[in-house]
Amino acid sequence: MTAATLPSTPPAPPLRQDAGTIGLVGIAHLVSHFSQLVLAPLFPWLKTEFGLNYTQLGALLTVFFVVSSAVQTAAGFVVDRHGPRPVLLGGLGLLGLAALGYATAGSYAMLAASAVVAGIGNGVFHPADYTLLNRNVHASRLGHAYSAHGITGTLGWALAPALMVPVAIAFGWRAAMGTAAAVAFGVLALLWWQRGRLVLADAPPPAAAAGAPAPAAEGAFDFLRIPAVWMCFAFFFFYAVALSVVQSFAPGAAQALHDVPLAWVAACLSIYMVCSAAGMVGGGFLARDPARCERIVAGGMGLAACIALWMALGPVPGWAVPLLFGAMGLVSGSASPSRDMLVKRSTPANASGRVFGVVYSGLDIGQALAPLLFGRLMDLHQHRAIWIGLAAVQGVLIVSAFRVQRVRRTVRRADNPAPLASSR
Repeated sequence: MTAATLPSTPPAPPLRQDAGTIGLVGIAHLVSHFSQLVLAPLFPWLKTEFGLNYTQLGALLTVFFVVSSAVQTAAGFVVDRHGPRPVLLGGLGLLGLAALGYATAGSYAMLAASAVVAGIGNGVFHPADYTLLNRNVHASRLGHAYSAHGITGTLGWALAPALMVPVAIAFGWRAAMGTAAAVAFGVLALLWWQRGRLVLADAPPPAAAAGAPAPAAEGAFDFLRIPAVWMCFAFFFFYAVALSVVQSFAPGAAQALHDVPLAWVAACLSIYMVCSAAGMVGGGFLARDPARCERIVAGGMGLAACIALWMALGPVPGWAVPLLFGAMGLVSGSASPSRDMLVKRSTPANASGRVFGVVYSGLDIGQALAPLLFGRLMDLHQHRAIWIGLAAVQGVLIVSAFRVQRVRRTVRRADNPAPLASSR
């Protein structure tokens, strides 16, 4: 190929332009993760108010994630057809309405109906967010964009209990839900004000063969025939299982195994989330080279699995448990931007919404199913099995990352066979 035929790389726009897009998408993503944890911190109040048991309360979360999973897949098609801006604004509006529904609920049925509305709203964010980032942010800054996206989501998880519980203690659980609605509607107003930044940029020209392009997809459903897409789906399913275990069961299992003081148990998850966000900052720099994303994911998950096995089998003093949660969050967070790059490298041109919608639905499915297995282990007091199971799932993530790479390379070799002879 001569120099005249090499594709030109468009120059990077001003940093302020990319930062504005990343910031708006990030704050919307924060609200999505915030909405995922508005119910759980209020379970003690809801249990007393409606006379419910924890199985019924947990079922509300299952409804939320099942609906979100189904909507996320469909939302990808809507994003690719109509653009991400109306979908993103609609999702924020639905999350606000769902929070108002929770706040005014007079029965369990109304809580469940609000969980359905919240699931619909939550399901639009990943396909809309990643379409905006992939199209509007320069390639040289995508690793940092994915890092910021993950950090804001983690902060949303951290914000929910930190905001909802104090408001509920001071003014009641209905006021806390009203506060959650105000958060969603406030961010909706901000994005509406800055809606000009949410218009998709023109699609880039197709990459040359030497640039290892993403696989092609002509029809609306052709991307479903790409093996790497389904490998990414499986990866995110297991990633969600691991995350669900850490969020819901690992602190309690650690307390039972290592006599952790109760006050420290509550801090374990917060420490994990803060350290995970810190890891994502460094992970953004690591993800600048897409060719090594599989190795970064494998390294981060491998270290996390070693920590989980140590928690399960090793002698760990109680004071060290929060530190190990922090270390596990740090190494897991450092792999997060490279995790998103795995999907980006498997995404056909002009199918970003569809691919990210299908792949990230694996997150919701994993979070809906994991409590059924690991919750049963907790009921049986199999606390060591919780941590061994977590390590096993993290090990599966290592294999899955390299499977994505292998499948992608196999397809590329089939589509671009090597020439019989090379000319100088």
